[in-house]
Amino acid sequence: MAILARINHQISSSVADLMKTFKKRCEVRISNYLDPQLVSFLHASSRDEALKKMVLLLTKEGKVEDQDVFYKAILEREKIVSTGIGMGVAIPHAKLKDFDDFFLAIGIQQDKGLEWNALDKAPVRLIFMIGGPEDKQTQYLQILSSLTKAIKNEDLRKELLKIDSSKDVIRLLSHY
Repeated sequence: MAILARINHQISSSVADLMKTFKKRCEVRISNYLDPQLVSFLHASSRDEALKKMVLLLTKEGKVEDQDVFYKAILEREKIVSTGIGMGVAIPHAKLKDFDDFFLAIGIQQDKGLEWNALDKAPVRLIFMIGGPEDKQTQYLQILSSLTKAIKNEDLRKELLKIDSSKDVIRLLSHY
């Protein structure tokens, strides 16, 4: 009996180790999608102006080929339900068949917050715009999950609003 118990313990330990390894491999880190060229310090007067500026940045950086198509897709998503998730944060996003991989642009509103029809009615100052292929829903949800875990951290949000360098934004978010 002692031999069976020891074998059972070894099998259980091996399975637990395999599960940990598998979970780490499947974990998506937002740091994989961060690029200092995709950080924008905004002075927008409205949600739509902020979205336009961010889409223009994505176009200039070669992430979006047709800015009108992507911008319209972002606005269509906003019509379904606001991407203002609360805490001064919005996560506008669009998935299109033309994209090969995901990207993440960050907008930090320097002036007063923007009306976004957020769930908590708070104005938005931190914008995380996600774009990517429409056929990779699981990967999209993993990115979204990692991002929302990070931005739940109040200290992180406060620090992001104080930073004035895109490299510092990336450095701070790279820990998540």
